[in-house]
Amino acid sequence: MSHTRLWIAAAIIVFFLIVSFVFSVPRTGDVAQAPLSRAEVTHTPSVALRDSFKKGVHTITGSLEAPNACTSVGAEASLAGEGSESGILVALTLVDDGGVCLQVPTRATFSATISAPVDLPIFATVNGSIATTSRL
Repeated sequence: MSHTRLWIAAAIIVFFLIVSFVFSVPRTGDVAQAPLSRAEVTHTPSVALRDSFKKGVHTITGSLEAPNACTSVGAEASLAGEGSESGILVALTLVDDGGVCLQVPTRATFSATISAPVDLPIFATVNGSIATTSRL
């Protein structure tokens, strides 16, 4: 009869081992999802502009939020549109310098000049995307 108790005890231990194994194995639904990278998150960039007009030349300066301190900003101003629909387009380009940087958003400044009439509206794009502008 002692063999029966031994077999029952062994069966109970094996049962608990199998049950604990089943509950400890990760399931396909338990696999962590990769978080979205900053590049995949899309939003309308915001650009702060200041326009200084003197002797037919606009000097447009401003700033925008760059993803990190290693990002440089290039600015090029051009005339866009015709007639009453014309304006000044400031095309901003954000370029990551490829250095090792702390991924903390940083304000980056830019400057561009263009010869144009005095009362033209100013529009901005960042890497081809239309940006919202605010005046300083």
